[in-house]
Amino acid sequence: MANEKSKLKILVFGATGYLGNYMVKASLSMGHPTYAYVRPINPNSKLRSPSPTIPLLRSLYNPSTIDLFSNFFPSGELDDHEKLVEVIRKVDVVISTLAVPQHLAQLNIIAAMKEAGNIKQRFVPSEYGNEVDRVTGLPPFQTLLDNKKKIRRATEAAGIPYTYVSANSFAAYFVDYLLHPSEMRDEVTIYGSGEAKVVLNYEEDVAAYTVKAATDPRASNRLVIVRPSGNIITQLGLVSSWKEKSGRFLKQTHVPEEDIIKLSETLPHPDNIPVAILHNIFVKGAQMSFELTEDDLEASKLYPDYKYTSINDLLDLCLVNPLNPKLSSFT
Repeated sequence: MANEKSKLKILVFGATGYLGNYMVKASLSMGHPTYAYVRPINPNSKLRSPSPTIPLLRSLYNPSTIDLFSNFFPSGELDDHEKLVEVIRKVDVVISTLAVPQHLAQLNIIAAMKEAGNIKQRFVPSEYGNEVDRVTGLPPFQTLLDNKKKIRRATEAAGIPYTYVSANSFAAYFVDYLLHPSEMRDEVTIYGSGEAKVVLNYEEDVAAYTVKAATDPRASNRLVIVRPSGNIITQLGLVSSWKEKSGRFLKQTHVPEEDIIKLSETLPHPDNIPVAILHNIFVKGAQMSFELTEDDLEASKLYPDYKYTSINDLLDLCLVNPLNPKLSSFT
């Protein structure tokens, strides 16, 4: 392991969000001095009220394990160019976990990185889903994919070293959404035939792989796809495993593909987006619709010593304790 002096300084955008918390924990656990860029706190404005996750983030910082900065939580807006440049000049790596509505705001981050001129290591834009350059989706979802592609092309045009991370689907989120383990329901909804192969990766592992790749010279200007064999499963396979583990009879209700497509066309925005995502993942099986090439880096093979949480392991955790902390951060 590299000594502390060689650890890279990492700045996380979206640190108080769903994946952002995992990302900060992963960065700190690997000994990297870590910044969390947060929005300004204005006690007189409901729009700028303190995030409930900021105390959690502060509790993660241990002076005995990482170097102390004057401020771990630089605050500013995403359109505050001068502030972005100032903060970025203090770090080596920038990792974004900004949510969907803020994806195009990453253009501001790219502009600031280009002016700062010091990001010689890496920028990881906020993706963590399907491989946007090789899949397509229904119009509501395609818009999201196109926005992510815009960020990729802008990063490349700016000449900023990057690592793209395609993490497919968040396992804890979708296990909760599909199976509702905390409620021990006796019925489940199957989208389409339920036979499409999907990739479900636990969020903690996604964050760990991202930090490892962001600081790994082998992943510079490369695509990292998180597709470990233990996390490839069909929806029917997921339901079957849960039925066997829980001992419960699960009544299956199938939603035909044509109904899902119709909903994506008739529901108002943004309600049509989740439907289009479900279609892409669980009906079309887009995540497994292409073979990996020699240019792709598969995370579990790139870091074979890292023990990831398989779907089987995750279901065991759900069975032992449906309210396990590992599953408590659902949006």
